Amino acid sequence: MTTKQTKRSDSGFSEAELAAMKERAAELRASKGGNKLAAEAERCVETIEGLPQPDRELAERIHAIVLAEAPQLAAKTWYGFPAYARDGKVVVFFKPASKFETRYATLGFEEAAQLDEGSMWATSFALTAIGKAEEKTIRALVRRAAGS
Repeated sequence: MTTKQTKRSDSGFSEAELAAMKERAAELRASKGGNKLAAEAERCVETIEGLPQPDRELAERIHAIVLAEAPQLAAKTWYGFPAYARDGKVVVFFKPASKFETRYATLGFEEAAQLDEGSMWATSFALTAIGKAEEKTIRALVRRAAGS
């Protein structure tokens, strides 16, 4: 059986990948008008609210952590994912498991994140639940990534 993730179009991209690219194009179009930051923050919250469980709970926790630990980052969406940016560049994002039908969600950090540690460091983490230990780690990573 072919899943939504693996079924390929004539372009070579999966249906999920094409949907993510269309979502990004819509984000770019939407960001050109009005109060950009407010609209992007609202879209981020709407995206989180639209996620199925358990992704929604994880995204809500990540959202609360980022707002508390790095309020200087702006909430937005990025390829349809909740994301948080500095000067328009994504620093941290949450990729729900349901988006690409994977067994775990991903907490990821982009190039703008200040996580450099020697010549090798992690830029993404598999996430299935957020307990006290995970929350402590996420808070520290977000603070560090944001330069707080």
